[in-house]
Amino acid sequence: MPLVPSDYYPKNWFKNGHFSTIFSAKFRFNAAVKFKRQRLELSDGDFIDLDWSYAREMGHEPNHHVVILLHGLEGNAQRTYIRGQAQQLLSVGFDVCAMNFRGCSGVPNRMLQSYNAGQTQDLDQVIIHVSHLYQYQRIFAVGFSLGGSLLLNYLGQKIGQHNKIFAAAVVSTPLDLSASIQRLSSWDNRLYQWVFLSTLKKKYREKQRQFPMALSLDAPKAMRTLKDFDNLYTAPVHGYLNAEDYYNKNSPIKHLERINIPLKILNALNDTFLSKTCIPIDLAQRSKNIYLEAPKHGGHVGFCNPKGAYYNEKRIAQFLINTLD
Repeated sequence: MPLVPSDYYPKNWFKNGHFSTIFSAKFRFNAAVKFKRQRLELSDGDFIDLDWSYAREMGHEPNHHVVILLHGLEGNAQRTYIRGQAQQLLSVGFDVCAMNFRGCSGVPNRMLQSYNAGQTQDLDQVIIHVSHLYQYQRIFAVGFSLGGSLLLNYLGQKIGQHNKIFAAAVVSTPLDLSASIQRLSSWDNRLYQWVFLSTLKKKYREKQRQFPMALSLDAPKAMRTLKDFDNLYTAPVHGYLNAEDYYNKNSPIKHLERINIPLKILNALNDTFLSKTCIPIDLAQRSKNIYLEAPKHGGHVGFCNPKGAYYNEKRIAQFLINTLD
């Protein structure tokens, strides 16, 4: 323990990992959550946008706690999985601060750098900002996919420092970046890779127009995989030798044992974005605070419930509530 048994048993086509992934991303109803945007100026001259929602304004009794939500690769704070999780958290009294990574809020960021799994400084500044509001008793955090990797890296690397996060959870999260990128590059995932690459290349071209002396005009032609993008942009721009250096230094599996707060990991066994090393059963069995739930089905952030809140949203909200006992 803590290896958590799962109660997720989908029916029919929702047992298929690809179907549940695509359905949740493209056909899910968007939760009616009201957000207020706040721009946070960062210490390096850049900015990120935060989308806030408050339990009291949604007709719920507030519990004086807040949850920071982190989206996945090329996502934003308005994605259905963020809004769905926000709605569930609001219903049990949590306020929500949904973080848009650099360049992901619909407005290009100012700097050459953008975001990645190791960009923990931005999250640190968000947490400091939220803590300085002095209106919350406790701060929680929930990350999805790449946002989960970022959150785990932050928690693992803050060992010995004052950490203001009381408890955290991650959903469909790559714990081994190199193996997961290799898995995402396989033939059965080519559609997802093409979708990610199309938006990443578009952003690269925008950056190249901003910084013509720093970025090659021809690089997008050589970006045939996500690893190519990381080799040609993520790694050199953010101070890594190459993509493998970036993956090696920022794979959360290396930092998990340092995390000493309550942590829930919810990764489906049929998530085609994840490698086997992203299901750390042995680590969870010997841990006192890492709660791993690995249902057979669920795809990538696809724990579907066509009639209401998704399975992951209920489980995460309940986990955070339980840590308050």
